[in-house]
Amino acid sequence: MAMTPEALVKKQIKAILKNNNAYYAMPIGMGMGNSGVPDFLVCHKGRFIGIEAKAKGGKPTALQLKHLQDIKDAGGEAHVINEDNLHTLQGILDGTN
Repeated sequence: MAMTPEALVKKQIKAILKNNNAYYAMPIGMGMGNSGVPDFLVCHKGRFIGIEAKAKGGKPTALQLKHLQDIKDAGGEAHVINEDNLHTLQGILDGTN
C-alpha cells in the first residue's frame, strides 16, 4: 500500500529526529485524547518543540494553530513542517532556524 503524502513527510521527520537523538512522541488526538495537538511533541537538548506535519499545501486547522500558539506562549517552539520546508528541520534542531 502506498503512503499518503503526509505520511511520507512524517516518516522523514521521524528519521531526522532519530538521527539527532531527539525524544519524540506522536499523540493521537481523538476519543479521550486532545484534538489538535501537534503530530510530534519533541524534546531536544532541553528544548520543547511541537511539530505539525502537513503535505500538498495542507494548512493547520484553527484548533491546531491554537495548540501551536499555546506551546509558544508557554515558552516552547512550534513549527509546521511540510515537504517544501522539511530541509529547515535540521536547522531548527541545531538552533540556527
